[in-house]
Amino acid sequence: MKKISTLQTFGNGIFKEGKLTIGVDLGDRWSSCCVLDEAGEIILEQKVATTPEAMKQAFEKIPRSLIALETGTHSPWISRLLRELGHQVLVAHAQKVQLITKSSRKDDRHDARTLARLARIDPELLGPVRHRSVQAQIHLTVIRARAELVRARTALVNAARGLVKSYGQRLPKCGTQQVSRELAARLNAELRDVLEPLLKEIESLNERIKEYDERMEKIAKESYPQVELLKQVKGVGTQIALTYVLTLEDPHRFPKSREVGCFLGLRPGRRNSGESQPQMHISKEGDRYLRTMLVQGAHYILGPFGADSDLRRWGLKLAARGGKSAKKRAVVAVARKLAVLLHRLWVSGEVYEPLRNSHQAMRAVA
Repeated sequence: MKKISTLQTFGNGIFKEGKLTIGVDLGDRWSSCCVLDEAGEIILEQKVATTPEAMKQAFEKIPRSLIALETGTHSPWISRLLRELGHQVLVAHAQKVQLITKSSRKDDRHDARTLARLARIDPELLGPVRHRSVQAQIHLTVIRARAELVRARTALVNAARGLVKSYGQRLPKCGTQQVSRELAARLNAELRDVLEPLLKEIESLNERIKEYDERMEKIAKESYPQVELLKQVKGVGTQIALTYVLTLEDPHRFPKSREVGCFLGLRPGRRNSGESQPQMHISKEGDRYLRTMLVQGAHYILGPFGADSDLRRWGLKLAARGGKSAKKRAVVAVARKLAVLLHRLWVSGEVYEPLRNSHQAMRAVA
């Protein structure tokens, strides 16, 4: 098929007939587009540069159309741009589109065709997702940037300790945030001279991470008062609460609080067939970073410093059942219940009562 520009096609009047369905397979440099008419016939296939200017030029003169694209690095800003141009946009969950991910004929042109046809038949087949707003995305980037610095700091600290061990020596034990050049004071002069730049870099990372911590506190205080509602739960700090609020953004998108656990991939998968009901691992769908944060919160709740609460008692009882990986399953289960609890507090605005269920049970018995 001859590839012609969008402007030429629009000028020839091809885009004036009925509502169009467009599939866009996003690439880092170029994106493939497939345009279907109301009858499902391909009327145009072309490539567009993955830049704001090129996307705007290609789609601004097209009548309001249904456009489907997959989640990816560029999908947030492109979906917002297309909506601003008046189009109806479907952002397909990449893991849900099996016809693309498991296709034996996978290429950009074929993927664009598949997206267009699925959107035309039934949009629900794409498992559509909703991207967060620009403000939420930039605030969440603060948290993600901090996480990258923490990861880099951990790698450098582990490297420093490993290098010292190879000489039969050890750095004193301390938290990563306390690591500094002073730790090398007892090392021999030659080794201390080698490690000083590395430890200096760790000190710099500690300062940058502290700056991000202050920035997160400021964002939470000025823009997201609901963070304080979530921090009522012991084990949930500003980082977890703010990440939760920014990731979900609109709590009313979930009719029931328990749906949040499924949304974050903390629900066991299911592959039942007939009498067979195998026990599956959690699906791990949804936002990986928030799921990690909730699991960390669950570890604290079940740990030695966790405050007494219904959630802690329930988790410890689950872990006490024994069996293979009992503690691990209990942590995941508590993380799922924590996600549900935080949503409930957010929606209702209630004051958190850690032992509410236990007190009610005691009053019922009395």
